[in-house]
Amino acid sequence: MLPSLYSGISGLRANQQKLNVIGNNIANSSTTGFKSQSMNFQDMISQNLSDPSAPSNSTGGVNGKQSGLGVKVAGISTDFSTGSMATTNRNLDFAIDGTGYFVVGTGTVAGQTSGGVGTTITNGVLGGGNIDPSYTRDGSFFLDTQGNLLTVDGHRVMGYQVGNATINYASDPSTQNTIGFQDANASSANAVTSKLVPLSIPDYVGTAKVKAFSVGSDGYITAQLSDGTTAALGQIAMVSFQNEGGLVKEGGNLYSTSANSGQPTVRSGKGDTTNDNSGSYGKIAQGMLEMSNVDLAQQFTDMIIASRAFEANGKIITTDDDILQTLIGLKR
Repeated sequence: MLPSLYSGISGLRANQQKLNVIGNNIANSSTTGFKSQSMNFQDMISQNLSDPSAPSNSTGGVNGKQSGLGVKVAGISTDFSTGSMATTNRNLDFAIDGTGYFVVGTGTVAGQTSGGVGTTITNGVLGGGNIDPSYTRDGSFFLDTQGNLLTVDGHRVMGYQVGNATINYASDPSTQNTIGFQDANASSANAVTSKLVPLSIPDYVGTAKVKAFSVGSDGYITAQLSDGTTAALGQIAMVSFQNEGGLVKEGGNLYSTSANSGQPTVRSGKGDTTNDNSGSYGKIAQGMLEMSNVDLAQQFTDMIIASRAFEANGKIITTDDDILQTLIGLKR
């Protein structure tokens, strides 16, 4: 068989995979927080037709002769640059302008009170507890009947408790969570950074009704109450990774860690002056969402190149077929 026949087949496979990546990018051009991907090729092993030789007293050196045997996928990389911000004016929409991911998760809330809820942080690494964490750039959140802050798929949004704002999670689905009052203007209104907890924005803090709430650029949640006071409800947590490219896409705009992504580094909470790393993280913008960073002009250009390359590799196969047909026709 002709080696070029198999080279053509490898070219068809590689360019088909590139078209798959391009098609996925275009399909997600309107997906919140989506990060586009690109694919690189590399040549496969080459066949040595003759080995190189060193110079001698009578002759010069001779280069070796190699014939390539096709192409394969070198890697699929993700562009983690921040997408453009779209204004929604919805108070439960949040965009991260810069580095960072929201921490979300599923699982039971142990003990129903702040004593043991959520996920502990040991040396800045998220782990333990009953919450299975994932990470997302999609800040389109919702509240359920209990006041839990959730993603569209029901994952709990994790963060810090602030001061005395202890959350008691209701076991009855028809009953709202309760949260202790913490004056947002008090010197004690700092994040409790020993653990992450599922955040909640209930209708009442004590006996005072929550009239409105706002989220600062650092994720700090405050509520204006009917009695004229301002209560702290918590702080939205963020994490970063040493190697974002090592994150695993889980679908639903969620990522999980891998052996090559490194463990998440958690952003320090408000008032944590000892381990303050907040300057390395982006700011949270309320009432906005991060759009996909897919460049459609680039995708269509790449699609043209990949489709023409696919067509050219197909032409190699049909040409080899004509050659083989000619060889077979020599014997009549």
